[in-house]
Amino acid sequence: MVLARKVLQAEAAAIHALVDRLDGSFEQAVKLLMLCRGRVIVTGIGKSGIICQKIAATFSSTGTPAHFLHPAEAVHGDLGVIQGDDVVVAISHSGETEVVRIVDTIKRLGARLIAITGDCNSTLAQSADVVIQNRVSDEACPLNLVPTASTIAALAIGDALAMTLLVAKGFKQEDFANLHPGGQLGKRLMRVEQLMHAGNQTPTVRADTVMQRVVDEITSKGLGMSCVVDDSNHLMGIITDGDLRRHMANGTNVLSRRASEVMTRRPVTVAPNTLATEALHVLEQRKITSIVVVDAANVVQGVVHLHDLWRTQMI
Repeated sequence: MVLARKVLQAEAAAIHALVDRLDGSFEQAVKLLMLCRGRVIVTGIGKSGIICQKIAATFSSTGTPAHFLHPAEAVHGDLGVIQGDDVVVAISHSGETEVVRIVDTIKRLGARLIAITGDCNSTLAQSADVVIQNRVSDEACPLNLVPTASTIAALAIGDALAMTLLVAKGFKQEDFANLHPGGQLGKRLMRVEQLMHAGNQTPTVRADTVMQRVVDEITSKGLGMSCVVDDSNHLMGIITDGDLRRHMANGTNVLSRRASEVMTRRPVTVAPNTLATEALHVLEQRKITSIVVVDAANVVQGVVHLHDLWRTQMI
């Protein structure tokens, strides 16, 4: 336990030291990445290579096309992946690993080079357009040999670059959702327009529809409710199974009425781009099972039922 705490403290200290060390070089790196017309190629070997793969994945998932290039494979043909309009991010703590073997080709092709290294006097640093210093006093390894604090610090720098770019590019939640359609993230970012019953599946009646016809519509569509709309499909109100029961409990001859006499006016609605999680929150707070989806003009687009959210395994 004592050693484990020391490891965590050493790695945390390495990241914390980066905060005050960030300078104009970081800003220059962000500018290069912002102006990149090609892709970001992230390269490194060994433990740094594994960190590079994660950084490349983070760039790609946040709107900056990126690719990992193994430097040893690069000198055996994979250098063809680098184009003149790319930006290469090379990570090497010593600045003297196999990464330096591809520097000449990077420069010859005209690609720009960002180095993340612990030695600003290394071969890699001297060849780079921008150098972000990643010096650590000691690794978290008791032998001071295994890359630990240096790799976690490099990862943090990569995350800082990716997040800064995300904001600078105006990358929004909707963009993130488009790139993460699967898994738990995809479910969290799903929009109601992807789940709603639309078109002929949407239960709708006119204000002057007789209630027998309304009951038929509610029954046939199976959502326990119907929207009441005007001739232009603008939402006027809704009628639910609960409304029918309440009127019947009061002794009202419901079937002799028309929809406009029974409907609940100004029902709760959501926009098509509302997150499914937000819609679920509304359903739970209001203790209702369905919610109408309308556009900015209050035109009915569809209906989302609680069961639709259950099927996503979101709840």
